[in-house]
Amino acid sequence: MLLKLTAVSKRFGAVVAADAIDMHVEKGEALGIIGANGAGKSSLFNLITGVLRADSGTVEFDGRDVTRVAVRERCHAGIGRSFQIPRPFESLTVFENLMVAAEYGRPGTHADAVGVSGAVLEMTGLAGKANLVAGKLTLLDRKRLELARALASQPQVLLLDEIAGGLTEAECDELVALIRSLHQSGVTIVWIEHIVHALLSVVSRLVVLEFGKKIADGEPRAVMNEPAVRRSYLGLEETAA
Repeated sequence: MLLKLTAVSKRFGAVVAADAIDMHVEKGEALGIIGANGAGKSSLFNLITGVLRADSGTVEFDGRDVTRVAVRERCHAGIGRSFQIPRPFESLTVFENLMVAAEYGRPGTHADAVGVSGAVLEMTGLAGKANLVAGKLTLLDRKRLELARALASQPQVLLLDEIAGGLTEAECDELVALIRSLHQSGVTIVWIEHIVHALLSVVSRLVVLEFGKKIADGEPRAVMNEPAVRRSYLGLEETAA
């Protein structure tokens, strides 16, 4: 088991961001996470990466308790993440953006970082745009760069936060094909996404959150047909009845 959360809870006053969440991710798995706005999805990622500290419960990664470990150390251990809104270093080139991630995301030499950055450029289809300033990229290429920067830290698990949001259908299909190829190459993926058909084309298991609580976990099609999920996420209580 690569990642394991046990009874992880987090509150902000009266707001429950995580309510005793139990969750696991196997090495090589592609896990999807859905839930309505405010369900606690991004907070969950923040708890996994260390941006937020759990009030109670434990986060284990690769057999190690990282519940109180700092963000940078978790990144060095192999937890990589993309963000919903890409924020590259806009005045730097695409290649320079990757070099920052490769140099600081994982311990290694400058030569190692150059090699990793070059490989990630090829992997993500950005090699032809390596010398472009990131601030001039299209939204699709900014999304590619966001994904590439996470990959440049050489993660064992890649956390994707609504990376397909804002794209056209054709652009979404292109990005999903890239994510699928990454998973097929052996990358472990945990993906939060509102575009469910994109998510279901990649993941083999689905977790559903509601107000910080896990309400479903299992095979994606079966989970989407559960009454609690249809009511909470799809708003189909009467239809389900």
